[in-house]
Amino acid sequence: MFELIAERKIAEALARGELANLPGEGRPLELQDDALVPEELRAVYRILKNAGYVPPEVDALTEIAQLEALVSNEAEDAAARSKAARKLALLRTKIEKGYYAKVLARLAR
Repeated sequence: MFELIAERKIAEALARGELANLPGEGRPLELQDDALVPEELRAVYRILKNAGYVPPEVDALTEIAQLEALVSNEAEDAAARSKAARKLALLRTKIEKGYYAKVLARLAR
């Protein structure tokens, strides 16, 4: 629903000419913008990214999505769904534990 509202607002702004002659108009978007990454970490992050490194959190989120699809798939047998549900619960608990540990560490500073 929000996408429809946003699309309508953008179309209205385009019709009024409010989005014309903006800086960078006609140039490709810079999707690799690392302005929010501290300058001393940018080179390291770029090297890791180019080497194919993915943070463990991203791997875990990908696995969660796969397990959720398996659990919701009625075509799978009950044993496979049950095993996936248990693994999903364990993985979510592991992520939450890591999240809370990080929060507590920051609060302790």
